[in-house]
Amino acid sequence: MQTYAALIALALASVPVAAQDAAPPPGSPNIAERHALERYQRILELDDGENGLNAVIALNPDAGREAGEAFDAGTSLGGRTVLVKDNVETRELPTTAGSLALKDNQTGRDAPMIARLRAAGGVVLGKTNLSEWANIRDNDSTSGWSAVGGLTRNPHAIDRNACGSSSGSGAAVAAGFAWAAIGTETNGSITCPASVNGVVGFKPTVGMVSRTHVVPISATQDTAGPMARSVFAAAQLLGAIAGSDPADPATADADRYATDFTAGLADYSLKGVRVGVMRNQIGRRPGVTALFEQALRDLEAAGAELVDVEYSYPEGFWGRSLTVLLFELQRDMNAYLATLDDPAMPDTLADLVAFNRAHADQELRWFGQDLFEQALGTTDEAAYREALEANLKATREDGIDRLMAEHRVSFLVAPTTGPAWSTDLVNGDNFGGGIGAGSLPAIAGYPHLTVPMGAVERLPVGFSIFAGKWQDHEVLKAGAAYERARTAQLPTPSFKPWRPAD
Repeated sequence: MQTYAALIALALASVPVAAQDAAPPPGSPNIAERHALERYQRILELDDGENGLNAVIALNPDAGREAGEAFDAGTSLGGRTVLVKDNVETRELPTTAGSLALKDNQTGRDAPMIARLRAAGGVVLGKTNLSEWANIRDNDSTSGWSAVGGLTRNPHAIDRNACGSSSGSGAAVAAGFAWAAIGTETNGSITCPASVNGVVGFKPTVGMVSRTHVVPISATQDTAGPMARSVFAAAQLLGAIAGSDPADPATADADRYATDFTAGLADYSLKGVRVGVMRNQIGRRPGVTALFEQALRDLEAAGAELVDVEYSYPEGFWGRSLTVLLFELQRDMNAYLATLDDPAMPDTLADLVAFNRAHADQELRWFGQDLFEQALGTTDEAAYREALEANLKATREDGIDRLMAEHRVSFLVAPTTGPAWSTDLVNGDNFGGGIGAGSLPAIAGYPHLTVPMGAVERLPVGFSIFAGKWQDHEVLKAGAAYERARTAQLPTPSFKPWRPAD
């Protein structure tokens, strides 16, 4: 991380982190700048060092000044600070995707979502670490590790995993490093790190937010989305970055649905709302089951009507899913790399594979690149299109759409995932437990919100809410209503290794 040590010596007035989520008070034209510098200093104190979180790869040295200017201009976000996952281009910092192959990828471009963020008065505080290449390089990866950023640690237990691939964004928000963060998701990469770090994460409908100038995996499933400490803040950030982009055909209808996503959040009632409960996605961990049952009781107390629903993935689903991802990975990565003007940058996915082999001591020490290599051989377009059509039908027409229509429910709910596992660079990830239904909305391209629902032995667990295409605003309103109804106690980060609850 670029640590601008001179900032440590700044004589800053004490501004509690919790207070920085509120709008800057009138008559204090420098308060946004002071807030930004406080966040900056907090990163310098807690992110580096032997037990640091490694959540932030780079910092924007002009963030304080930009925050003050945005506040003075009367913008809607008023200079609030946002950390951006390091696969999204920002003009002032390199975009590495965590790989040494792109460590000098300084494009000078803002992704359209970042341009929208700035126009709304959001300030890019810096870039967050991630699972390298958004966790698509190898099946045996360790989430949260990249060759550029090292290993991101979970602030609730620094020996536990922060999940991937938006690990740095989730850990940074939980640690109070910024007002909010931008993550990206292909299959669980916003919702899983949000869940295990105890924050709110929202994966929008694919096409709500532009993917232009974002290092890709899959045009069918990729999307950016907000990560924050409340549903309201996530809705604010989504409203700033959502909208149509002529360069991204998937966003053609986004302007029809992009709105003030905070509208109605405070007043939405669950009374009489039918909610589909995906009990076969609860998994087998008693602690998670107990938390989820408590969350369901909270929904009922708020007036919701619970309906049990079941979904099973059809035969061959996961093999087809991999075919889709690997075909699109090579096609879309090659297209992205072709936009880089620097002749020192790689041109193709094959170049990335060769780079990793040439730098194996740094890139391949902990896990390989099997998925990259498989993608090079996944070139049958007819097989790809057949797999894509089948899985979209399975998750949309025969999946979420069918479940909602048959059971006359407005939303589907499930635990997001289990508590964070112990990080193991030698053996890789250990998700375990058969918990959650995040792949269903991810592959369908439908909106998915996770809201903290409590903790198992001080380790956070999220509550997932999802629905149909373009129902982003409704899902956020339901999340805000659950947030108000929630009775579980939420944990606070310890910044220490895990220990059992007393």
